[in-house]
Amino acid sequence: MAAHQKGAVKKRAWIVFLDESGVSLLPEVRRTYAPRGRTPLLRHRLNWKRAGMAAALDYHAADPERGPRLCFHLKPGRYDIISLIDVLEEIRTFYAGEPVVLVWDGLSARCSRGMRTWMAEQDWLSLERLPAHAPEPNPWNCCGRRSRPAS
Repeated sequence: MAAHQKGAVKKRAWIVFLDESGVSLLPEVRRTYAPRGRTPLLRHRLNWKRAGMAAALDYHAADPERGPRLCFHLKPGRYDIISLIDVLEEIRTFYAGEPVVLVWDGLSARCSRGMRTWMAEQDWLSLERLPAHAPEPNPWNCCGRRSRPAS
């Protein structure tokens, strides 16, 4: 068992993997068929051009009977430090004060002064950082094929 998992078991904590991503909500332009002389019109009711999504996948380190959880957050635009802190506050409410070990990649935006200050004030949350770019733990190469071990 990894060192952070041992600490999570001792704390009886949830291990939470959190990441966020941006998506475009505008429909893609595609070719289509229509009667000659009539231009097809594609209508949509989306008034956001871009959205940000954050998702958390988690499991309880000491009590596997509680089962894994998946939760997500959607907002117009992109995530910044303030909105990420808001997501973490919602996670705090979701876990009702239980200890959480957050596994987060090392993206520089998450290392800002505001985020570090906020994190230092949280007694329910401990942070485990992954490198910002770490292809070594990823078994898939860029072609989508499984990497073969060196002979």
